[in-house]
Amino acid sequence: MICYLARIVWLGLCWLELTAFTAVLYVASFVSAERTQPAYFTLFRLWCRFFVRALGVDLRLHQKNRDPLPKHFILIANHPSAFEDIGVPALFNVVSLAKIEVLDWWIAGRINRAAGTLFVKRESRESRRAAAEQIVGQLRKGRNVVIYPEGGCKGKRIFSSFRYGAFDISLRTGVPILPVFLHYEAQDVFEWKPNETPVQKLWHFLTAPNNRVNYYVYDAIDPARFTDKCTYCDYVHNLYLAWQAKYLD
Repeated sequence: MICYLARIVWLGLCWLELTAFTAVLYVASFVSAERTQPAYFTLFRLWCRFFVRALGVDLRLHQKNRDPLPKHFILIANHPSAFEDIGVPALFNVVSLAKIEVLDWWIAGRINRAAGTLFVKRESRESRRAAAEQIVGQLRKGRNVVIYPEGGCKGKRIFSSFRYGAFDISLRTGVPILPVFLHYEAQDVFEWKPNETPVQKLWHFLTAPNNRVNYYVYDAIDPARFTDKCTYCDYVHNLYLAWQAKYLD
């Protein structure tokens, strides 16, 4: 009982902290300009960490890589939940690619836009092409980008195929892919199911019976090993299927 009350008090303090920092970022989003965007991005990543803490999630990074990680990379990950939107930037220095609907999220949409998040209308081929060129532009500026090759939240198991976009961009730019496998121990709770709202998912995260979240980082994959995006994509998809068998099956 004492531990339960202590957790409630701790989470309450974390939410006060998050609320105050959210207010600062929201106001700052109205004056954010290109010259101030790098500083805003740094604050955005800190905001993501505050958000993770306020949700009471035990986010853990597992470095499974044998070789040193590159400083410049395209991070890819499976996408079973909405938690990745804050979990990945909390741990990795990456610009996110998000669905266009995120812009409609109250407060969070504006903060993401000011932080430099890229947006795509998944159903539109033209939007996907435009987003790909934006990603290439960010990579040529030396920034890292996260892409979810499943093409959206497709459930708690790896989708039957990956889209080619991340692999085509990696081949075009020569930037390696950094694969991260996301494992939510309370899979059914964290999975973003159809028709669930962001508010519902926040409540699910906050009340999860098991709050452990594991992000496994593996060795970066050099695009020079591949001659075409199809072979590259299939190779990485098979890696994710193997990691799924190890951690989920």
